[in-house]
Amino acid sequence: ENPEKISEANVYIQVLDVNDHAPEFSKYYETFVCENAVSGQLIQSISAVDQDDSAEGHHFYFSLAQEATNNSHFTVKDNQGG
Repeated sequence: ENPEKISEANVYIQVLDVNDHAPEFSKYYETFVCENAVSGQLIQSISAVDQDDSAEGHHFYFSLAQEATNNSHFTVKDNQGG
């Protein structure tokens, strides 16, 4: 009979790529909503950048704050364009 053999080893991983920069908006946005805006109208498109990653690797997700989702007249839609 061959008894089961079990062994353990500690593995240490050093991460060399540090997230030096948090994602940020690609520019300063100042948005205004006209009083005659209609339901479903696009108000503002936004995009972000991350200096730690190439532009091709970017895909950011935006959402309304949790407290705003229950009683909001606004929605956020992903345009699949970064």
